[in-house]
Amino acid sequence: MKSNRYEHITDADLLELYYKDNNQEWIGILLERYTLLLLGVCMKYLKNEQEAKDSVQQIFLKVLMEVSKYRIQFFKSWLYMVAKNHCLMCLRDKGKKFQELKENDTAGTEDSYREIVAQDSTLELLEAALQEIGPEQQRCVILFYLKKNSYYQIAEKTGFSLMQVKSFIQNGKRNLRIIMEKKLKEKSQRSNER
Repeated sequence: MKSNRYEHITDADLLELYYKDNNQEWIGILLERYTLLLLGVCMKYLKNEQEAKDSVQQIFLKVLMEVSKYRIQFFKSWLYMVAKNHCLMCLRDKGKKFQELKENDTAGTEDSYREIVAQDSTLELLEAALQEIGPEQQRCVILFYLKKNSYYQIAEKTGFSLMQVKSFIQNGKRNLRIIMEKKLKEKSQRSNER
């Protein structure tokens, strides 16, 4: 795996290298870094392994064509949105084809589409809420819940004691819940005002 050589280089640095010399190899390293994430996102939406694998390839091509048009700050978040939008388009197209075949039986497709949109809305709120908690809490929560690190691994990576790690995770989780409840309430109020 060629990206192992570049493990120590951050996403932001790889993007900077790409913006300096337009060498798509830097984007290739980033895509390789997040291939499993992409596959997971596509599986979550499409529920079909072959369609998910095909979509990952299509997303790779889309990224290679689109990346030069934007000044991307957070590659992983941007890539997630590209993947999500691609999958939603696939589902919408599939829903249209399904509707053409069976006019009366589209409720299931529509319901699952709405459910996915609702889940994504929650994920976006969570991502925004993560930005509002303290950096130590944010780092520990991401390492524990998203990267599946143990308390011991987090302590090794961050230099925090085990007690600090547990405290940051517990407080971070509580603060995220409070922030998300507040954001959901605000969102609900805004939609009621319309």
